[in-house]
Amino acid sequence: MKKNYFLFSVAIIATALLISCGGKCDKNDPTSKCYEDPALVDAGVVINGIKWATRNVDMPGTFAATPESSGMFYQWNRKIGWSSTNPIQNSNGGSTWDTSTPAGTSWTAAHNPCPQGWRVPTHDEQLTLLAEESVVSNEWTSQNSVNGILFTDKVSNKKLFLPAVGRRLGSDGTLGSVGSSGLYWNSTQTDEFSAYYLYFRSDYADWFGTYRSYGLTVRCVAE
Repeated sequence: MKKNYFLFSVAIIATALLISCGGKCDKNDPTSKCYEDPALVDAGVVINGIKWATRNVDMPGTFAATPESSGMFYQWNRKIGWSSTNPIQNSNGGSTWDTSTPAGTSWTAAHNPCPQGWRVPTHDEQLTLLAEESVVSNEWTSQNSVNGILFTDKVSNKKLFLPAVGRRLGSDGTLGSVGSSGLYWNSTQTDEFSAYYLYFRSDYADWFGTYRSYGLTVRCVAE
């Protein structure tokens, strides 16, 4: 009897919370605690002093389902996601690739595609993943049958997996390098046409700059 009463009480409380929140979790209300939507919530992991999300950005304002999921591609300083598989389609339902060069001197908060409480990392923050081997190690690996890179904090032994999602060309949105390399934007420009990104493949990891119109993946850091 006590067990049934307890379960009944929990059900009543849960129902009351759901009703008080309007029947669903409000993505735009940071105080809404109706339930924790996994697409909006990520525990994160600290690597070399920086807290990283464990999953890529999917639709604007949401995380991909798993650490191995591709998520969506983004052009620099834009909040429109593009499919990581063909046919090409964006988060607004369009299918025509935007070849124009995104404006701005940094990836602004207004165009931040990350869920609330997260943002696109800076170039310096990405560089902490490429620290000396004694601080952070990296290795090309396959996790749940998905190729990618695994960063390990040598002090805490915490790990961060980034899948090798590939990219879309800035000129026409052509999809390429899927499974063989990963390209992740940061928020720092190199000049008015290009910006920095993290690059990795089976034999090395480094940073480069490329045209802002390219479609690359985004892995957020905590604000």
